[in-house]
Amino acid sequence: MIRHIPGLQALKAFDAAARHLNFTRAAQELNVTPAAISHQIKELEEQTGVSLFTRTSRSMDLTREGKVLQTAVSEALAGLNKALQRIRQLENPSQLKVSTSPSIAAKWLVPRLDRFLASVPGSDVRIDVSSTTVDFDRDDTDIAIRFGKGDYPGLHVEKMFQDTMFPVCSPDLLKGRKPLREPRDLLNYPLIHLDWEGQGAVWPDWRMWMQAAGVNDFIGTRGMHFSHSSLALQAAIDGHGVALGDSSLSADDLAAGRLIKPFELSLKSPPEFGYYLVYPKDSASRPMVKAFREWIAAEAAATPH
Repeated sequence: MIRHIPGLQALKAFDAAARHLNFTRAAQELNVTPAAISHQIKELEEQTGVSLFTRTSRSMDLTREGKVLQTAVSEALAGLNKALQRIRQLENPSQLKVSTSPSIAAKWLVPRLDRFLASVPGSDVRIDVSSTTVDFDRDDTDIAIRFGKGDYPGLHVEKMFQDTMFPVCSPDLLKGRKPLREPRDLLNYPLIHLDWEGQGAVWPDWRMWMQAAGVNDFIGTRGMHFSHSSLALQAAIDGHGVALGDSSLSADDLAAGRLIKPFELSLKSPPEFGYYLVYPKDSASRPMVKAFREWIAAEAAATPH
């Protein structure tokens, strides 16, 4: 018989380990060491008197008892988190926690955020930058901006905009001796690549753009490679080469003259992909969430694509 309910840290460690079936990934989620996760699980097994995991040299799985406990712990933590969120909302109804992926945070959201703060006096906006999937039952987050297909079952999803891709570079780059009058002239410049492939789609790249421009002998991958659009655009602003810019994320830099479009030819992104606003259905009527949604929709509509 269990005389004491295990502590919250042990239950959180078990919950993470049960979801990941991996102590290292559970430790990364909770920002602790794998040894700490192992210690918490061992204490929990001693308290319950049962083994919660089966382990082999290559894999780990939940025991029958572990599956029963996982269901209960997951529901308990989700309920506790919702209660704490509700308390936070009651104590500070003007607070809004927004989770956003890195590139759109740097190149689009943050440069505009002062306009939202001005439109909602007294608002308290907290920005968390992350690319991982948001679990609104566990994460202390009100609303999120994510890139992908918009496939988030059980949540409200609103598409913000869809991108086109075209070459961008610093105007200073064109002050040198090498002309940039036609697409083939790009072969004389360093190219900045965005390496992204996921969810069954390939993002437009330089090979695809060159082919569309009639440069059929382009085979190069030389130059800088980045996994985030914001870094590729910053490299172009700094004069390190020519990048393929997202229409939405490069809009401000084009308007300010930090970047220019040497050619008008654009490629459409995969139609199902884009930036999406994601939030729980029961949050839709909250004044701060409603205000942020309406503001985002207006800003997205005003962004050149």
